[in-house]
Amino acid sequence: MTPSIKNVSVKDFKCFLSHHGLKQIRISSGHEIWCGKELTRPVVFQTHKDPIPLFIIKSNLRTMGLTLTDLHDYLNLQN
Repeated sequence: MTPSIKNVSVKDFKCFLSHHGLKQIRISSGHEIWCGKELTRPVVFQTHKDPIPLFIIKSNLRTMGLTLTDLHDYLNLQN
């Protein structure tokens, strides 16, 4: 069963990305762009939308090759 993910803050998502080895490469028009060596495309999200919408999180997790369970487990470890 897929865990319920609600209200992931920009701060928490940035920590998650850093934890998985991604680096912020630039900020462009309110969007943060993060890259990693193993990614075929960058992870992008808006910094002025807090919390981050679920469809943006899902899209970025797919890009990273991760699941909602991975994010859920990380958030539970942080709390």
